[in-house]
Amino acid sequence: MQSQTKRHLSPEDLDALTRGSLGVGCRLETELTDGWFNTAYRVRLHDGRAAVVKVAPPADTPVLRYERGIMATEAMVYRRVAALPGVPSPELLHAGKDFLVISVLEGVPWDKADLPEDTQRALRRELGAITARLHTLAPEDGRFGYPAAESALSAPDWRTAFTAMVEALLADAERWGSPLGVTPEEVRALVAAGGYALDEVTEPRLVHFDLWPGNIFVDVPPDGTARITGLIDHERAFWGDPAAELVSLAFGGDAGPDSDLFAGYAEAGGTLDHSPAFRHRLALYHLYLGLLLVIECGPRGFGPDHVEFCRGLLARHVDELRTWSRTSVSGRNPADR
Repeated sequence: MQSQTKRHLSPEDLDALTRGSLGVGCRLETELTDGWFNTAYRVRLHDGRAAVVKVAPPADTPVLRYERGIMATEAMVYRRVAALPGVPSPELLHAGKDFLVISVLEGVPWDKADLPEDTQRALRRELGAITARLHTLAPEDGRFGYPAAESALSAPDWRTAFTAMVEALLADAERWGSPLGVTPEEVRALVAAGGYALDEVTEPRLVHFDLWPGNIFVDVPPDGTARITGLIDHERAFWGDPAAELVSLAFGGDAGPDSDLFAGYAEAGGTLDHSPAFRHRLALYHLYLGLLLVIECGPRGFGPDHVEFCRGLLARHVDELRTWSRTSVSGRNPADR
C-alpha cells in the first residue's frame, strides 16, 4: 500500500542498518508492501538467516497523535509476548529507535491463504485461544491507554483514557480537515453517553487492535493441519478493554457470542460476557476505529475512493451509537427494540 508516511531505504542503507545493529550485513530480497504506515523489507542476513526490517517514518513526517513513538510499543509487545506461552510470534532480533529487525514467520498472511471452511473454523477457534492468552498481559504501571512515552494518552481509569484517545483523534481531524460526516460535539456526546459502560472496565489488558487476517500468519502443510504461526504489527496496541479486540477480529469472520472465536477464547480462560454494557462499549470501539480510518487518510495521502469507503464505515458506527445513546438515557436495552 502506497502511503506518504513510508520511508524508503536502499539496499546499501539496509546493509548498513543491520551491520550496525546485528553486526552482520544483509541482502535485500523484497519490499513488503501490504502495510499502510511503516515500511518493511524482507532481507537475507549474511549469516543465512531471513529477517524483516521494519522502518518508521522519518521523524519530521506528520502523523496522528497516537502514532508518535508507536514503534517502541511494537518492540515492547514482542518482548512481553516472547515470555508468554501459547502466543506465536516472530523473534525480536533488534529494536532501534526508529526500526525493528524481526525473524521471518512460517506460512503466509491469513488473507492470502485459500482455506476450506472447516479449516477456517478451526483456525478461528485457535485464534480465540491465542487472543485470550494475549489478554493476560497487563501494564507494569497499571495505567490505561497508549504505552508510547511520546503519546501521553494514558490515565488511571479507562473512561478517562478512552475519552483522551477520542479527543486526540478529533484534534487530528481538525488539523487535517477530515470529512467525518459527524460533528466533534456529537462524537463527544456519544462517548459520554457510554461512560457508565466504560466504567465497568477496571483492569487494563493488552489490546492489539489490528488483528485483521493480514496481521495473522498461518501455515498449511501438505497434510492440511493448518496452524497460526504468529501475530505481527503490534504498533496500534494499547492497554484497555479486551472487548475492543473484537473490532478488528470481526474483519476475519464471525466474532459474536456463538462463534468459533468466542468458543476458543472461553476454552483458554478468557471472559467476554456480551452484556448490554459490553455491547455498548463495543459500539464505542467501532466508532473509534471508524474515526481513525477516516482521519489517517489525511497524513497517508489516500485517494477519494478509500476516503469514501472509510466514511461509510464510520457513518454506520455513528448510527449504531446514536441508538445506544438514546436508549441508555431512557434505560432501555437497544437489543430489545
